[in-house]
Amino acid sequence: MSYDNYEVIDQQQDVMSLSRSFFASVYKYMFLALAVTGFMAWYAAQSDWYLPMMFTESGMSGTGWVVTLAPLGLVLLISSRFRKMSSAMITVIFVLYSVLLGLALAWIFLVYTSSSIAVTFFVTAGAFGSMALLGYFTKTDLSKMGSLMYMLFIGMFIAGLANMMIGSDTIGYVISFMGLFVFTGLTAWEMQRMKTVAADTSISIEDRKKHELMGGLTLYILFVNLFMSILSFTGDR
Repeated sequence: MSYDNYEVIDQQQDVMSLSRSFFASVYKYMFLALAVTGFMAWYAAQSDWYLPMMFTESGMSGTGWVVTLAPLGLVLLISSRFRKMSSAMITVIFVLYSVLLGLALAWIFLVYTSSSIAVTFFVTAGAFGSMALLGYFTKTDLSKMGSLMYMLFIGMFIAGLANMMIGSDTIGYVISFMGLFVFTGLTAWEMQRMKTVAADTSISIEDRKKHELMGGLTLYILFVNLFMSILSFTGDR
């Protein structure tokens, strides 16, 4: 075997090592965020201060709206300032996002049974894992599908905000049904996109850390949204 062949093998091994390290970090951040959100949701639901803080007799309180919409603001902040932020600052915002989302979703422990929440979590994990593997290993270019899924997601988000004021069960079920397809599709597309980033040897250590955090945040958001979509159909009250 020639020297050039050995050099190619070494480069391939370096790329594989970088990719393994990248995805290990991505999933570490994702699962830590899920743990923080799950604990905060459970803890808040058991507390006497949660319902008075989030709701009034006429509906959601001002604080409730802030807690519900603040995570969106944090995501927009990270997205717009990603290149200028340090990895440490992104980490702080990521943790804050996880805490706030836990508070925003604590109501599910007051509405659904614990057993149905647990079953839905494992169903979500199976669906999420399957689409993540598909996105990682498929040779098909998913970029067009990803663009379409994001357009549908924006439409779902706007409809969801409107439905928070209208309170239509029918609209809620339609949004949840669409979410089953949108969030599984986005999971596959994001995994394919991150696979390219993970193999890029030109990225600096600091930028790689930031991409790992953003990857973990993205998959975490997709997992939570897929979980909520499935829970609307499988959750027992």
